Amino acid sequence: MLAKKTSKNQVTLPKKALADIPETDYFDVTTKGGVLILRPVTVSEPGSRLTTIRQKIKDLGIEPKDIDRAIAWARGRRGRRR
Repeated sequence: MLAKKTSKNQVTLPKKALADIPETDYFDVTTKGGVLILRPVTVSEPGSRLTTIRQKIKDLGIEPKDIDRAIAWARGRRGRRR
């Protein structure tokens, strides 16, 4: 497959090249050793990840007192070797 870069540095990707990639509008672009790497990225609504985390905490039955105990436990372990 061949893709051409335009004068505005734009490249159209061939349909066949995208056949096995999940439907996405955005890509993370990096380079490594002169090779261009595109990784599909899913963009979500602001706050949606936090909503998912809160729902998971609720589903697991974790309550504020559990979080307070976990914080106290973690702070008590500071400086200790395992």
